[in-house]
Amino acid sequence: MIGFGSYHYKSERSRQEGDWPLVGFSPRKTAISLYVFSGTPEQEELLYELGTFTMGKGCIYVKKLSDINQDVLKELIMENIQYLKSQHG
Repeated sequence: MIGFGSYHYKSERSRQEGDWPLVGFSPRKTAISLYVFSGTPEQEELLYELGTFTMGKGCIYVKKLSDINQDVLKELIMENIQYLKSQHG
C-alpha cells in the first residue's frame, strides 16, 4: 500500500492503536484498492456519482481509473481527510 499523510487512531472496542494513512491506494491483480472512505453521509452521497466500483470495509475497489469520475474521487479524498483530522487531530 502507498499512503499519504497519517493519523493516530485508538480503538475503544479492540484497544488497538497505531498510525494509518489519511489516504492510501494499493494496485492489486484484480483491482486498485482506494483507502479513501470513512462512511460519512457526505461520502455516501458522492458514491452515487463515482462510477463503476465495488466496496470493502473502508475501501473502494476499481478496475481502472477511467471507470470512475476522478473529480468525485478528489471530493471523496478531501472529505476523508477532513473527517479523519476532525476525529483524530
